[in-house]
Amino acid sequence: RRMGVVAAAFWAHRDLGSHVEGMAISSTKPKIWPDDIVERLGAVGEVLFNALHRRRADLKLQHAYDEIRNLKDHLEAENITLREEIKVSFKDDELIGKSHMFQTALHQVEQVASTDSTVLILGETGTGKGLIARRIHRLSLRRDRPLVTVNCAALPATLIESELFGHEKGAFTGAIERKIGRFELADGGTIFLDEVGDLPLELQAKLLRVLQDHEFERLGSSTTRTVDTRVISATNRDLDMLIEKRAFRADLYYRLGVFPIRIPSLCERRDDIPLLVWFFITHLQTRLGKAFKTVPPRVMDALVSYDWPGNIRELRNIVERAMILSPGSKLELDEAFPGRHRTI
Repeated sequence: RRMGVVAAAFWAHRDLGSHVEGMAISSTKPKIWPDDIVERLGAVGEVLFNALHRRRADLKLQHAYDEIRNLKDHLEAENITLREEIKVSFKDDELIGKSHMFQTALHQVEQVASTDSTVLILGETGTGKGLIARRIHRLSLRRDRPLVTVNCAALPATLIESELFGHEKGAFTGAIERKIGRFELADGGTIFLDEVGDLPLELQAKLLRVLQDHEFERLGSSTTRTVDTRVISATNRDLDMLIEKRAFRADLYYRLGVFPIRIPSLCERRDDIPLLVWFFITHLQTRLGKAFKTVPPRVMDALVSYDWPGNIRELRNIVERAMILSPGSKLELDEAFPGRHRTI
């Protein structure tokens, strides 16, 4: 009556308990409705409500489909990441060394692993920064969640943002489908940003935002997403020098370097070289189908005295090559070894 309705006819479609769903017509003037008005309302109502129900069902189905697609995309991206991580065998993850500098670094790993603090691993190429990152993750409370690795130096600048944060279909030329970024994959786990010193300056601000606010947007989307991800980064570059050259943000450096760990080069831990040589021999000889019993002193002296610019990675390659070329059970170095002339 407050609306001025003085005549109305109502057709009840179904009783929903707290309310009744139906269709009505009304008039602000006194009116006598035809005897069959309810029947007519019923016919029209059935058509309208059936269309409405179909639309509701379609929306529910679309919502379910979107959830399934999101889950499928996430699982596919996670499987790719796991396949990449599986390429690293557990034996390769062993950290070998008794030198004081190396043991100090391992002690720092144990100190910081159980926290959620960001860790910055510093060291030359080939010193084992990736192994240290994996050790931190395995000792952390996030060990049951993914460790996702991104090599910032291996990706073109045009693809790094998409790799880190993902993109929507059509976000740029070639974006033929939606992609979940590495930060989303690492949600609840750890992301390892290798060679972070090579990250383009324009992306450093976005990385800083994730570190500070745990928020980001996919390329081509205005939806803000939140993640709970621990960040471990590594670099072989002098970040202080990059900051002076304005090639690296000082505020990002402070965020990444809450707990820095410096990994000594191989020439700083020469006493560990014999241990590493025998570790590689033991690990590789089954795969190579050979058995080695001795490493002559002159060979070991040559290996220990060499400066190893490629560090542990170079040592492993040299040992594997020597194992392949050695005719018997005694390890011999070939002419291609750079430090062979020093003691042999």
